[in-house]
Amino acid sequence: MDDLLLPFRWIYRGLVWFANSPRTLIISYLLMIVVAGVLYSHAEDKNAADSVWWAVVTASTVGYGDISPTSFAGRFLAALLISTMVLLVIPLITAHFASRLIVDDDAFEHAEQEELKSDVRRLRALVEEMAARQGIEVPELERPEPASGPGSVAPPWERRRRRRRRR
Repeated sequence: MDDLLLPFRWIYRGLVWFANSPRTLIISYLLMIVVAGVLYSHAEDKNAADSVWWAVVTASTVGYGDISPTSFAGRFLAALLISTMVLLVIPLITAHFASRLIVDDDAFEHAEQEELKSDVRRLRALVEEMAARQGIEVPELERPEPASGPGSVAPPWERRRRRRRRR
């Protein structure tokens, strides 16, 4: 099953890389416009300026109607350009800028988290040592078992990972 999901994981990783690079997003957008314009000019026998204008208007889904494809190849190109822009490029650009706006500057960095964990471990050891001197038994930490049933809150891929670890 993992082998079947491998191509989708590669695609996902590629999209994540793609979405996290504004330079790549802008270059790919411009490249799509130019390539679509060139292909449109060949499919519809239009000049380059009109074809690039058509690509910009079509990619932005404005569709003024001043230039529209008449051949099958031109219409297929329009459908492909609109679908790619609406389903892939525009959401990636939006997600990139949204993630930049939502960044929490007060969040702990990894090194800070590790330092806090280390401090808590040392404090736990000191408390246990002090309790042992006083003859007090320190109760064991209760760690909640992660949810893994059909009605659990954890996403399916997390539930699968947990099941594999238990085996």
